[in-house]
Amino acid sequence: MGLVRVVNDDRGFPGELSSAGTKLVVVDFTATWCGPCQRIAPIFEQLSTKYPNAVFLKVDVDKSPETAAGEGVSAMPTFIFYRNQTKLAMCRGANAEALENKIIEYYGAGDGDDEGPVAGHMDLNSFIMKGQCESLNESDDHCLEHCLTAEGGYLESDCDEQLIMSITFRQAVKVHSLKFKGPSDKGPKNIKIFINQPRTIDFDMADSNTSVQDIELSGKDVEEGNPVPLRYVKFQNVLNLQIFVKDNQGGTETTQIDHLAIIGSPISTTNMGDFRRVAGKKGESH
Repeated sequence: MGLVRVVNDDRGFPGELSSAGTKLVVVDFTATWCGPCQRIAPIFEQLSTKYPNAVFLKVDVDKSPETAAGEGVSAMPTFIFYRNQTKLAMCRGANAEALENKIIEYYGAGDGDDEGPVAGHMDLNSFIMKGQCESLNESDDHCLEHCLTAEGGYLESDCDEQLIMSITFRQAVKVHSLKFKGPSDKGPKNIKIFINQPRTIDFDMADSNTSVQDIELSGKDVEEGNPVPLRYVKFQNVLNLQIFVKDNQGGTETTQIDHLAIIGSPISTTNMGDFRRVAGKKGESH
C-alpha cells in the first residue's frame, strides 16, 4: 500500500506543505479524465513506499483549481517538488524514469533525519544552482561539483593549496553552519567567507578584503565532517556564498575537500497568502 495523501480541496494544500517541514514534498497534479495520469498513478504509489522520508501528495486539478492555477499547472500529469514550502522543480508528463530521477536529486540522504544534521535546519544542496557555481584554482579532474554531494568524488586545488569556491543559490537562504570533510593532511584549515558578491572575487581581493567571517578548522572538524557554526545573524539573506581556502591542515601542496555541506534553511518564496482567496472571490476582503 502506498503512502500517497490526497488533497481534496484548495484549502488543504497550504497545510500539507507547512506540516511537511523540511521533508521533500512530491505533488502529483492529476485529473480523473487524464489517461497518462491513470497510467502513472500506480508507479507514484510505489515511489511513495520506496522513498518513505518524502511526502507524496495527489491533487485533483478539478477539485483544487486555485491551487493548480497558482502553481502554474497547465497540463496533466505535472509533478512539482517542494521543500520548506518552497518550490524546487517541476516535471511534466507520465515519464516514470524522469520522475524518479527528480526524486533522487532532491531526496537527500533518506536517513530519516527530518531536520538534517543541525536541529531545525537542513542541507541546502537542493537549493544550489550548480551550473552557476565555480571554483578558482580547481584541478581539471577534481572540480567543485564533485564535493557538493557526499559520494560525488572530491574537489582538489591545482597549482597551490588555495581555493575560492563561489556557491549560488536558486533563492535567498539563511546559512547556519558549514561542514568540510577531507583528509587529515590535505583538508582545509583557514577560510574566509564572503556573501552576496556581484562576481567571483579573485585571490588578491579574497586575501585583502574584510570577510563576513573567518574560520579556523581543526583537524577533527575536517576528518569527521563536523558542522562548524557561523555567526547566524550575519547570514540571514544569502544569495551567494564565496569561500576562500587560505591553506590546509598539513601544509601540503594541494588542498582536498571530499564533501562540502551548507546547512541552513531557505527563505520561503511560496506566498501562502495566495491561497486565502479560495475563501471568497478574488478581490474580496478576508
